[in-house]
Amino acid sequence: MLKSIQLPLKWLLCLLVCSACSKDNNPNAPEPPPAEFMYFPPVGGNEWQTKSPVALGWDTAQLSDLYQYLDQKNTKAFIILHNGKIVVEKYFDAFTADSIWYWASAGKTVTSMLVGIAQQEGLLDINQSTSQYIGAGWTSLPSDKENLIQVKHQLTMTTGLNDGVADPDCTLPECLTYTADAGTRWAYHNAAYTLLDKVIEQVSGLTFNQYFQQKIRNRIGMNGVWIKTPNANNVYFSNARSMARFGLLMLNRGTWNTENILNDSVYFNQMIHTSQNLNASYGYLTWLNGQSGHMLPGLRMVLSGSIIPGAPNDMYAALGKNDQKLYVVPSKKLVVIRMGESAGAIHFALSDFDDEIWSRLNSIMP
Repeated sequence: MLKSIQLPLKWLLCLLVCSACSKDNNPNAPEPPPAEFMYFPPVGGNEWQTKSPVALGWDTAQLSDLYQYLDQKNTKAFIILHNGKIVVEKYFDAFTADSIWYWASAGKTVTSMLVGIAQQEGLLDINQSTSQYIGAGWTSLPSDKENLIQVKHQLTMTTGLNDGVADPDCTLPECLTYTADAGTRWAYHNAAYTLLDKVIEQVSGLTFNQYFQQKIRNRIGMNGVWIKTPNANNVYFSNARSMARFGLLMLNRGTWNTENILNDSVYFNQMIHTSQNLNASYGYLTWLNGQSGHMLPGLRMVLSGSIIPGAPNDMYAALGKNDQKLYVVPSKKLVVIRMGESAGAIHFALSDFDDEIWSRLNSIMP
């Protein structure tokens, strides 16, 4: 926690001088409010400090309208954190704080952080060929083409493997066919991403669940488990507060309170910044707002503008099918999560719901 608020000495001196000047110019000026430390709930138990939306100057009347809207859009859980404290926590229908729900592709960002942790432990190098870790023949590609695929390409959706096969979740070699050289084509492809689980298992000697539990889940107080679905996709299930905890870890750049979970700042920056020159709005398995263009799952064209024009430009997000949302906004110290059924038609990662919800949030927050 101290690490996140340290300032260079020259900045502190400037602040002291400016404060003194302000008091000299207006001796009756009120003292500025003290800087607020980022709050982290205890790892054990259900304690979690709250903050009133009134204290933040939010429009509580429109907040009530937001709840009605969320209910109409098949939402099960909705949480907003400000600087770590809960400002909004709302559950709908029979869903409760203890209910378990799936993250869908929002779990990809968790996998990305796990790969970063494995690299900082010296277990792997993302710039090495995936074959080095899981063996040759994991695709149906000729060896020279297969060896071009690095772990980094799996993190950035640029393996060049064909996402247009009959089952894009299939991880068998016969399902992993050639379309382009690695690094030359961006395509949202679940199978290539899912095999990062196998990479982690091979280099750690643990199951994917065990490695996740040791390196992230148990250290920040999450619950939940990864479950293999019949189509081989690996999906995380947890309660809503566990998603909020991971969002808080992302907001604090891989540090939980004073404990470094991912202390490789270079890797974390790569997670939340453009990772390749094909889709500016994609980092390491993380969606990025505020970019000049973006690509979407299943589309082969670059669209102009941000993925969510109404959201803050510095926002990054973990997004999943049927509108599972985890938004992180550093400039506003916000984490926003939504779990539930699809808010409309079935969507993958992004939908009209993203724009709609941020339009409403902008009218609530000053």
